Amino acid sequence: MRRFRGKPVLMAILLGLSITICKAQSEPAAPLSALAQMPVKEVTIFKDGHAFMLHEGSMPTDKDGNVLMDYLPTPVLGTFWPFSVDKNAKLTAVVASQRKVLVPRTSLTLKELLQGNPGAATQLSETRGNGMSSTQVTYDATILGVPTRTSAELESTSPPNSGDKLPEVSDIILLKTPLGTSALPISRIDTVTFKGSYQNKLAREEFRNLLNLHLGWGGKAPAKEAAVGIMYLQKGLRWIPNYKITIDGHGSAHVNMQATLINEMTDLDDVTCNLVIGVPTFNFKDTPDPISMQATLAQLSPHFQERGRTVNSFSNAIMSQTAFRDQNEESDSAGSTGPELSGSEKAEDLYVFTVKHVRLKKGERMVLPVYESDIKYQDLYTLELPFSPPPEVVRNFNSNQQSQIESLAKAPTFTHKIRFTNKSDYPLTTAPTLLFKDKTVLAQGLMTYTAPGGSNDLALTTAVNLKVKKTDKETSRVPNAATWQNDQYGKIDLTGKITVTNYGTEPAQLEVKRNVLGKVGTADHGGIAEMINVFEDPSFSAEGFYPSWWGWYSWPSWWSHFNGVGRITWRYKLPVKETVDLGYTWSYYWR
Repeated sequence: MRRFRGKPVLMAILLGLSITICKAQSEPAAPLSALAQMPVKEVTIFKDGHAFMLHEGSMPTDKDGNVLMDYLPTPVLGTFWPFSVDKNAKLTAVVASQRKVLVPRTSLTLKELLQGNPGAATQLSETRGNGMSSTQVTYDATILGVPTRTSAELESTSPPNSGDKLPEVSDIILLKTPLGTSALPISRIDTVTFKGSYQNKLAREEFRNLLNLHLGWGGKAPAKEAAVGIMYLQKGLRWIPNYKITIDGHGSAHVNMQATLINEMTDLDDVTCNLVIGVPTFNFKDTPDPISMQATLAQLSPHFQERGRTVNSFSNAIMSQTAFRDQNEESDSAGSTGPELSGSEKAEDLYVFTVKHVRLKKGERMVLPVYESDIKYQDLYTLELPFSPPPEVVRNFNSNQQSQIESLAKAPTFTHKIRFTNKSDYPLTTAPTLLFKDKTVLAQGLMTYTAPGGSNDLALTTAVNLKVKKTDKETSRVPNAATWQNDQYGKIDLTGKITVTNYGTEPAQLEVKRNVLGKVGTADHGGIAEMINVFEDPSFSAEGFYPSWWGWYSWPSWWSHFNGVGRITWRYKLPVKETVDLGYTWSYYWR
């Protein structure tokens, strides 16, 4: 008898254990209203598309005193930092997980309306039979419910480690009728008339990635709210600077700078934005932090892609920058109707513009003015003449390559530029620039980074009033002029002349550069002759170090022993209707 009496006790214990396990496996779905939405307070935006986000606020807590958030960021590895600013609540851990959430949505189908109104008194209409023999039947019924396998049931009957489950809803409805309880396929019901009030929304469980901030309350009862925050670095918010420079034709110019904000991350509502000139190094920018529960970073629009040679054109890293005084310190009142530029400051080696009260939803773009100033400039006419391959090299090119070389030998032209000096206390950053004279647009160019005190050039147009002609002649040839490793080398001496005529109405400040292969000699009219380091001089050619045709020929090892690249630079002011001949010499060795 003891044996049989013990069995019910054992069964009760097992049943209790089963219930405990079931409860542990199936945590109730959190209502959507219980999830905290932590606002963005401040964001620091870099030009390459990364942004350092600061969320902070007083958030509601759950029954355990924790803050459950329905927003899970995708931070760069090692940049996610949660915190608590509540003196009574200590942050003990942050858990990112996929959790069930109870989400109410408006019922859009007959099935959803029936499922969302258990206990409702109705009049139902259904079709019985098929074809010509079908009949329409109408009767009164009370909705008992739709059979559902709950998450707890599914998880308790599934293999271990199968994960959380969502409820499975039947296609059958249970109705209370005068004849008893009726089970009816919902698809047979044509219409339903509710005799009283009814619910037009149905709450269903969904999986969502949630962030749970676990707080310790020091043994005290948890407060209903806790002041907490998170900060992290994530890609998806970018600013692009733009300049407009208006010149007056007499050496003075007005500079306007504006910022284009591109938001593909999260909604910004009355946020302080710091726009940064310069991009620090993010060693793990392509690796998401595990807290995001994602293996790869989100795919963003082409505005955030990095490709090609211009990857750093608008995201150049800036060193040695200085601050300038506040330009527009305005009120920080809640009644502000738009963004305010509150000032700027230097933070480490990054230059920061601060804009307050920014409202920008995810997917929106915004253009806002940042600052304006005046600068001085001078008109400048520049010409750079590249060297051509020597005849001995050209003979080894095919017909297509020789045609390309001939196109490079077209009549050279001067470019009209403005050269300005940044005498302000703040830098000019790399950005697209529109150039105006009065209200007429002249050109669009690229402003490159100009430090305070530095100078820069912006191209306007081709100078059609300056005519130029280049002539080169061989003056002598010395056979066996040098011996190296038992080989004899000849020397060719050459002279050149660049003829420039000013057909304009004002004197032209010229800057002419002539590159030659070999060893540069002398130059007249104050020209500066020098040999350049082709391996380190970034201005050696437009392609980088060597012109495109350089790799078409297998240069012998002796060539660089005797030859190099020379450059002559002239700065000359040419009066109206006058002509100048800029002369130079150089030599070249060949075997």
